[in-house]
Amino acid sequence: MSIDVNNESGREIDERAILDIARYALARMRIHPLSELSVIAVDTAAMEQLHRQWMDLPGPTDVMSFPMDELRPPTKDDDEPPQGLLGDIVLCPDVAEKQGAEAPTKHSMDEELQLLTVHGVLHLLGYDHETPAERAEMFGLQAAIVDGWRAERGLTGPSPAPTTT
Repeated sequence: MSIDVNNESGREIDERAILDIARYALARMRIHPLSELSVIAVDTAAMEQLHRQWMDLPGPTDVMSFPMDELRPPTKDDDEPPQGLLGDIVLCPDVAEKQGAEAPTKHSMDEELQLLTVHGVLHLLGYDHETPAERAEMFGLQAAIVDGWRAERGLTGPSPAPTTT
């Protein structure tokens, strides 16, 4: 799996954890091991510009996903996953820090960035949260992936609650 993590935010972030949780999420979703993903952390101004340009919404947001090859997880256990270019995930550490501090289960900026990375991966794979059923499916899967990743690393304490809307 080729995953590039680029930090253009001016903030110190745990790039290794972002890489690890992205790799874990893609493996868990059975995405082809030769697929490619890019994760970029940007500052508030850059995220606000992307948010306006692509979503026509004001202000910065926490995470945006830009799919390329529209890969989907295989539907059967014995199906061969397709190979391709997943796309880009853009994270905003400033927004992540604020959301983590305001979450019911207060957590660090890096924990929020890990959660947002999984959220971005799921969007790249076609998951969404527009309807209550979609939201339940996506956020349930997101929690299972984050909890599994944390358990494998022996991380204790509550997993971050979903903060993206």
